[in-house]
Amino acid sequence: MKIYTRSGDKGETALLSGNRVGKNHIRIEAYGSIDELSSYIGYLRGYKMDSYSESTLVDIQKVLFTMSSILALDENKKNIKINNILQKDIDLLEKEIDIMNESLPKLTKFIIPGGNKIVGLTHICRTVCRRCERNIVGMAAEIEIDNIIIQYLNRLSDFLFVLSRHFAQDNNHTEIEI
Repeated sequence: MKIYTRSGDKGETALLSGNRVGKNHIRIEAYGSIDELSSYIGYLRGYKMDSYSESTLVDIQKVLFTMSSILALDENKKNIKINNILQKDIDLLEKEIDIMNESLPKLTKFIIPGGNKIVGLTHICRTVCRRCERNIVGMAAEIEIDNIIIQYLNRLSDFLFVLSRHFAQDNNHTEIEI
């Protein structure tokens, strides 16, 4: 498979349906930000962490890949079959949040992001996730999309926040409250 096609040299790209749109199209911005989030999560996985957290992050990246495919599919879907985001994907995030929260100190104030590399990078993932959510909410104002995508991203940012706290605890890092 050739990596370059030259078909995008004039600022357009193809959606999954084959329709061409500008590279600044709201769909491209939406699934491009999801790709950025997945890349940051992949970078995060390069840090030393428990195997369970790493496995969960891989599962999240798979859901994000599915999400990008959904967002790249316009109304001219033809007979293109792709996976869906399911309620069980959101349920898994909620379960993981609850499990991590059991061992964390009760949160009574805001915390300043960062403190060490893995905690800081997890907060970057969280903020990129929030941008993805904003992009897709903007897209949903113009183009019909399944609300489960927004729900998943909202829960994922919560998961990443709690994961940052989990990593802080695992690395004996004291969170700075404000």
